[in-house]
Amino acid sequence: MAGILDSVDQRTQLAGQNRMELLLFRFDGRQRYGINVFKVREVLPALELQRVPHSHPVAVGIAHIRGQTIPVFDLSLATTGRPLEKSEGNYIIISEYNRQVQGFLVAGVDRIINMNWEDVLPPPSSGAGGTYLTAIARIEGEMIQIIDVEKVLAEVNAAGGADLHTTEGGGVDEVSGAGDYLVLAVDDSAVARKQVTRTIDDIGLRSVAATNGREGLEQLREWAEQDPSPLRDLIMVISDIEMPVMDGYTLTRRIREDRRLSHVHVLLHTSLSGVFNAEMVQRVGADDFLAKFHSQDLADRIRARLDERMESR
Repeated sequence: MAGILDSVDQRTQLAGQNRMELLLFRFDGRQRYGINVFKVREVLPALELQRVPHSHPVAVGIAHIRGQTIPVFDLSLATTGRPLEKSEGNYIIISEYNRQVQGFLVAGVDRIINMNWEDVLPPPSSGAGGTYLTAIARIEGEMIQIIDVEKVLAEVNAAGGADLHTTEGGGVDEVSGAGDYLVLAVDDSAVARKQVTRTIDDIGLRSVAATNGREGLEQLREWAEQDPSPLRDLIMVISDIEMPVMDGYTLTRRIREDRRLSHVHVLLHTSLSGVFNAEMVQRVGADDFLAKFHSQDLADRIRARLDERMESR
């Protein structure tokens, strides 16, 4: 148990230093892909799977692991359109996203590497909207593609797999007078940005989006230089944690270090989970933390902050 706690604490400190650990894996070819270790519970040799009738094509079955029934997805089929060719010797990456546990079937697992988020770059902007990448990292002369798992899961849900994962809450009502206020949403996943901004827009607030922490920080600093400053209307920043270039922890710390921005309310909103996140929220000075993604939960946090601002104006 002590070893597990030490490992969690070590990874928490890495995130606070704008660093991360990446689990590398392969499909059938030589190309290596990556997933943040924060999201990985364990890696197992592929187990016998039970197919669920009428399930999504990428849902290859369910596995019974440590007393829990877990859906397993062919990550190669979901992202490249090609199913894994071999039937033996595969691995299942057990991960937790958006309050749900699932397995991803891959052909082989390589190793874990430690790297700086500054060395992880967004995918090329040209045609990036149709890809399944959130970032690209150059390691040992090779371009490692970091998978946008949230997009994969969103597409499974939208195509009829919502029986496996339900991420949306109830309806969100518009608030009178909300249009006078502004929210900055920072997330590298196009799917997550759309989910967050849709919730903001449904309440009636104005929204501005950024794709990583550095972009978000530059936007805030640009607003601070304007007269009158849009910061007067900004009720909060909603930021993901794991992002290329600058993660959400580092963004929060930079906001607190800038006297022009130090008052900004920061909500860290992420698919990462665990007690170490709550601890890190306090360490970097964020105001709140919310696990992704239930629109009603997010709307409640936004409305509470909006009510505070309306009462004080």
